[in-house]
Amino acid sequence: MRFILGLILLIFLGVVGVFAVQNTQSVRLQFFDRSLTTPLAFLVVVVYFLGMLSGWNVISFLRRTINRVTAEPRSR
Repeated sequence: MRFILGLILLIFLGVVGVFAVQNTQSVRLQFFDRSLTTPLAFLVVVVYFLGMLSGWNVISFLRRTINRVTAEPRSR
């Protein structure tokens, strides 16, 4: 099983590497009065990690909410 997971990880890293090499052109990102020029591959990686971070927060929030709702009330 470890071999298969390692192989999947290597394939994923290879695909990410190919993507980064093929997408070196710069893109301009604007937000209100700020702008940033960065390579497309870097921007995609940053957006991916921000999505992972926000996804973990949503899942954590849902777990806490479900645990609170399904927990048995404490006796006083």
